Amino acid sequence: MSADTRQALIDSAISLFSTKWYATVSVAEICRKARLSNGAFYRHFHSKEEIFCTILDYVVDQIEKNLEVLRYHAPQDKTRSFVTIIYDFSQEHTALVRVFREGQYRLFEYERKLKSVYERAFEFVYSRHPTTAEYLFAVAGLRFASIRAAMHQLPVSTDELVSILENGVFEPQPIDLDRVFSTSITPLSIELLPDTRKRLLSEGRALFGQKGYFETNIQEVTSNAGLAIGSFYRYFDSKESFYRQVIRDVGKDVRHFISINLGKEINRVERELRGLWLFILFLSMDQHCYNIVREAEFVLPDEVRDYYDAFHNGYVKRDDKSSKHSSPTYIEFMIGIAHYLGIEVIFNKSPEIARNTIEEIGNFYMHGLG
Repeated sequence: MSADTRQALIDSAISLFSTKWYATVSVAEICRKARLSNGAFYRHFHSKEEIFCTILDYVVDQIEKNLEVLRYHAPQDKTRSFVTIIYDFSQEHTALVRVFREGQYRLFEYERKLKSVYERAFEFVYSRHPTTAEYLFAVAGLRFASIRAAMHQLPVSTDELVSILENGVFEPQPIDLDRVFSTSITPLSIELLPDTRKRLLSEGRALFGQKGYFETNIQEVTSNAGLAIGSFYRYFDSKESFYRQVIRDVGKDVRHFISINLGKEINRVERELRGLWLFILFLSMDQHCYNIVREAEFVLPDEVRDYYDAFHNGYVKRDDKSSKHSSPTYIEFMIGIAHYLGIEVIFNKSPEIARNTIEEIGNFYMHGLG
């Protein structure tokens, strides 16, 4: 019975953490959903964080067990099995993936643990330890595309994911690294005398990025902007609607910054690599934006779906619709590399990896991992 009680609490916590932000879930709520007393909870767990970490450890362990079978597969089958295992886990355990997405944001050491699992799986498939670029190309796009398929019902194809890992995304073409990594940058425009609404949004963006959604209050936003609290409600109905606008502004700024700095005389691979480089430059200039979008995944998931959809639609508009890399699978794979490159650089505090990593990714974009 003790084991059944513990599992009932874990199941209840998974259900709640996968649909609500961690900060809004209480121990009492976990117990109510499990139809157990608070005393039963504390016989098994010391705190909400302990049960949360128990779930994160379980996710890492399950993915590791699933990937262990790769060591026994025939060489010609390993890439397909690698793709299928990661893709299927997201489809079959979407609630667990949702919890882990928040876990990797709140407790970055769990992302490191999972990265180690994926690196060992890479060794089973390719018989070598991956470089950062190899890890990102083999795992980042695959993870992201699989998650988007599970959470947002995008039509992602495992056959296309296998083809990307084996053959790349684009036809081989010459790359001018000076064009890719040019630091001649046009910054976003700055208003010297912003109106009241823009002052509020600017302060909100800084506070949400520094403190998070739940720790930021409207009075603090208006005070920092030098405004009365009534000014806020002339423009926004609630903190949630205000946060939605901040997220939209962040996405618009990232896309506009990349767009105005891409350059015109570059080929398709150079454009993709320059987009990655510009994304990293933007994050280095506005580190709050990444925290805002990552937290919003759990506070306002529909808004973040729109955030990623806007990037997806940008690819659709730019690329020839008859080319293979205009398919949802290829697009989500490329967005995923940018997403996890951002995690490597910002959360792992390793900006020095960016340039060499992007250059190496360019080779994989044209040739795959072989």
